[in-house]
This record gives sequence, C-alpha cells and structure tokens, in this order.
Amino acid sequence: MQREFWFIVGSQFLYGQEVLDTVDARAKEMAAELSKVLPYPLVYKVTAKTNKEITETVKEANYCDQCAGIVTWCHTFSPSKMWIDGLRDLQKPWCHLATQYNKEIPNEEIDMDFMNLNQAAHGDREHGFIGARLRKPRKVIAGYWQDEKVHKRLSDWMKAAIGVAASKEMKVMRFGDNMREVAVTEGDKVEAQIKLGWQVNTWAVGDLVKEMGKVTEAEIDALVAEYEASYDIATDNTAAIRYQAKEEIAMKKMMDREGCKAFSNTFQDLYGMEQLPGLASQHLMAQGYGYGGEGDWKVSAMTSILKAMGENGNGASGFMEDYTYHMVEGQEYSLGAHMLEVCPSLAADKPRIETHHLGIGMNRKDPARLVFEGKAGKGIVTSLIDMGGRLRLIVQDIEAVKPILPMPNLPVARVMWRAMPDLTTGVECWIMAGGAHHTVLSYDVSAEMLRDWARMMDIEFVHIDKDTTPEKLEEELMVKDLIWKLK
Repeated sequence: MQREFWFIVGSQFLYGQEVLDTVDARAKEMAAELSKVLPYPLVYKVTAKTNKEITETVKEANYCDQCAGIVTWCHTFSPSKMWIDGLRDLQKPWCHLATQYNKEIPNEEIDMDFMNLNQAAHGDREHGFIGARLRKPRKVIAGYWQDEKVHKRLSDWMKAAIGVAASKEMKVMRFGDNMREVAVTEGDKVEAQIKLGWQVNTWAVGDLVKEMGKVTEAEIDALVAEYEASYDIATDNTAAIRYQAKEEIAMKKMMDREGCKAFSNTFQDLYGMEQLPGLASQHLMAQGYGYGGEGDWKVSAMTSILKAMGENGNGASGFMEDYTYHMVEGQEYSLGAHMLEVCPSLAADKPRIETHHLGIGMNRKDPARLVFEGKAGKGIVTSLIDMGGRLRLIVQDIEAVKPILPMPNLPVARVMWRAMPDLTTGVECWIMAGGAHHTVLSYDVSAEMLRDWARMMDIEFVHIDKDTTPEKLEEELMVKDLIWKLK
C-alpha cells in the first residue's frame, strides 16, 4: 500500500476570495515541491475555513488507509475554536508545520495586503494553542518550508508515523510460548493490543512441522538459489541449508496466510524439528519480518516496526542482544550477537552461510546461519518493556565500530558498539530503567523518531544519551512513575 500524508491549511473568509485563491495555489505548490524531497507524498487537501471543512477532512483521514497522518499549517489567523471538533476526533498522527510561504520580509512590497496573506507567525500560534489546550499528541516543526533541516525533520516524523501505521496493523505469530522462567519477555498482550494495535497469538510448533512437510523440493531449490545469490556459501553441509530453506518457506506461508509481519520462537520448544531456525529467521528479517528469540513477542513486533520506519520499508534494523563486554580501560565496548538470528541488514560485508554446532538447548542437528560483522556508524538500541500498568520504550544512543578483535571461533553474526554516555554508565542507566537483554538495533531510526512514535502511541519514553547520568535518570524515572500512575 502506498502511504501518503495530507496537507491541511488553515484560513478564514475575513480576507476575501482573492487571498483564498492565492493560498490555495501556494499550498498546492508547497505540497508538490515537498513531495519531491520527502519519503512519502504530501497531498494537499483543503484550505479550511470552517468547522465543517476541518471536521469532514479529519473524518476522511481517519478512515483512509492510505493516509498515515496530517500536516497542518495556518498561513494566517485561523480561529482555533473551529478546529476543536476535528482535532478532538483525529485518530492519525499530526504534525504542525509552523512555516510561511515567503522566506524574507520584502521591504518595499510589504503592506496590509501582504500581511493579510502572510500571517503565519500569527496563525500558527493560535493553532498551537488549541493543540495544547486539547492535549493532543503532535509534532511541532518550525522553519522555512524549503530548508533542508525542515525536510529532514519532516521526513523523520513521517517515518515515525509509518511506524504507527505498521503498529496498528501488527500481527505476531508465536511458535510456542516464552522461554521458561524469563520475566522480561512476558507482558500483557491485551494491553498491547489496546494501546499499540498488536494482535499477538500462538501457533503450535507441530503446526509448523506439518507445514514444513508440505514444502516441495522445487520450492527449496528456488530459495537455495536466492541464498546463493545473496550470500557466500562457506559450508559443505548442504542438507542443513536446505532444511533452513524448508523452515523459512513454511514459516513465511503461515505468516502470510494470517497477515503476520513478526514471529517468535524458543529453543526450548522445537517439537518435531531438526534445527532451530537460524538462516531461515535471518533471511525472513531481510525481507522485513520482525523476529524475537525465546518467545520475545515485544522485540519481534518492534523489529518489524523499525524496519517499516527505515528506508524502503526495511532499513538497517535488526533483533539484537547484549552478549558480553570488553572492559579494558579506554576500549570499553559491548558485543551484541545472538545464538543465530541477527539480521543481515546490519552487515558490513556480504554475509557467509556457515554450519556449526549450537551449544545451547536441546541436542539437535547443527543449524546453518549467516555469520558477519556489523557495520560501523551511529545508531540506537531500543527496548519496549511492560511496567505493569504501562509500557515503557527505552532508547540508548550507540556508536557501532568495526570489531576490535577478529573472534575467529565465534560462529555467529556480531556487532560491536560504544554505548552512550560510556559503557559502565550506560549499563547502569539501562539496568536502572529496566531495559531488556533483547533489543532492536538500528542505524536508520533515530531516538527522535522513536520519541515521536512513543508520543503518537501515548507510551512512556526514556532516552539514554551522551549527557545522561544515573542520578539524573533516577530522578527522571521517579517523576515519570508518578506522572504515568496519574494518567
């Protein structure tokens, strides 16, 4: 589905039809020009002058699947009481673009006619008041509409809004239950559906095994050819690769049949299966599906959502876990990995398919998996946790680096990074906030985008950055705990 955003301009009849005609033409021009530089089309809908026009446009937006959000701008004084009904009923993300058509004040031309047409400095403040009075979640972006900084911020907000659309449609297929006795992977699935739109349900592993039994050799041949085109083959165990292909085909068929975009499993429940899906899970993530190990349905859904927010619907985002630390003074790093399932979108170079023994869980045949080093660059890791009464999204800024050690005997994909503000402080803050051991690591999605997403979803947001200290974070968490208990 091609998503789009609607551009709604606020005005009134006070300044005459000629002004309205000019604004209409300018709004069309602005939407067309912005659509050239934004990741999604900005569709001009109306220069609204009445309560009825605003309310009808909002109702249309609410029930239009293509519309992922609205962008409003008031070129002049648009009395905000006429926005109340529409904004009160708005169910889509809202960005208030505080801009103006002209960049400069024209010294010789400015007169009252010019002022009547260009009073955004006046109108956007009136418009901002009603948003604050209604306590509506919204993004306010101020700046000239042709500036690159505005384009970047508006683009990022659009991607966050796409994450909202993906969340509202999210269905997670759980193959079996959570890993036994683990706390953080649990959570209130009913509340997740009420708050986030997620439908999280379980399918028996035996059902997956039955589906695998229906996979044909021709289907496996075709998928193995895809593997060979995308990855370097570094194993002679072709049977393991073909078994992974069979698992992938079966899981994809089941998810597509149910409309699921994310899945989870656990090595404690492999009833009737020879191998834990490794390569199968990784290649599914490369196609945009979310994954969560050990039955972690929350990180599974968040992986899919961040992929939807990234460029082209599958940006460099993937399931991750903090595995171990390098704590040498001056060289403090986290090493992230998982038993098998790290998405190849994070890879610095072409991944290799290898087969190794899996030294955890039930004694099964050696699974094939992709092995690679993660690419260097700035990014984030994020964790969604259930605080019992509310959801908390924790985001930490990181800087990924080329691994400082070759680790030739580590048979899994890995990413090494420097956590902000530093390793030990970052660990203290993450633990204090209750962050999970599973995360989504992303090079494409920023903390600001996730702050916008959390605001749109009305959930708590915690950001650990270069300036965070345990003392400041402890105070912040105490205040937020009081605020969210009152909501």
